[in-house]
Amino acid sequence: MQNRRTFLKQSAAIGGLLLTNSIPFKSLAGNNVERLTILHSNDTHSQLEPFASDAVKFANLGGVAGRATLINKIRIEEANVLLLDAGDFFQGTDYFDTYKGIPEIESMNLMRYDAITIGDHEFDGGIENLAEQLSNIKCPILVANYGFEGTSLEGKIKPYTTITKAGMKIGIIGIGIDLNGLVADPIAKRIKYLDPVKIANETALVLKQKENCDFIICLSHLGFENFFSKKVNDKKLAQETEHIDLVVGGHSHTFLDKPFIVKNKKKRDVLIVQAGWGGVKLGRIDYIFSDKKKILSANAQTVIIGK
Repeated sequence: MQNRRTFLKQSAAIGGLLLTNSIPFKSLAGNNVERLTILHSNDTHSQLEPFASDAVKFANLGGVAGRATLINKIRIEEANVLLLDAGDFFQGTDYFDTYKGIPEIESMNLMRYDAITIGDHEFDGGIENLAEQLSNIKCPILVANYGFEGTSLEGKIKPYTTITKAGMKIGIIGIGIDLNGLVADPIAKRIKYLDPVKIANETALVLKQKENCDFIICLSHLGFENFFSKKVNDKKLAQETEHIDLVVGGHSHTFLDKPFIVKNKKKRDVLIVQAGWGGVKLGRIDYIFSDKKKILSANAQTVIIGK
């Protein structure tokens, strides 16, 4: 395994790009428009280097150097870019076993993430370790439906944040999965879990009415769908909310080559996206908004890193 400092200096390495499944879902109209590009990752699981050349799956794909190169390229091409992560950036390789999350956080800082949520595997090193590592991250950490009172995470994680891009105020919510059965019992018992649908609705209402947000994103670690569990998933969340426009998902390792579209309680479209796992893909959505801040189109692409 490379020295982590040497490895993180490889940000100039060549990244690959493959765009597939361009999905316009509304007609484009009007001349005075704003463009917003949302990039998203999830379940990268400490895969800081590309998968090995002899790997059964994803040979030579992924790695943070390739991801950083691709992100920098897109930022040069696009004026308004948001970079988001839906959790489980810890656990899965020797990097986490050895450094307990330090290089993962450093990598995310170098890539300049705008907001992240946490997944169940962020707790694999314990609450105190997670609190220590998150104290070094340079973007908001969001989970609205966990209560951290009495733990070292108290005060380090916010329910939501707002960012102004493309002339719009964008609200971003974090929603976490029920940790029972996914993390050690002593850890799960210290964190209060709240109904994700109820909290997502309440938080989105605050963003809409109090914060006057024009567009609302939910960073979810609920999973796209749960075949063997009664836990709430992204489909259910999207159906039962009123003000969320986009769900950026994680946990289920689902490769969605195109967005899954759900009608919410107001019969409006909510897009659900997820970029699989291992950092082999970077999700991308290019929105175009009217001068009245209405969605005119959304072009979704899957971006493979390493080809």
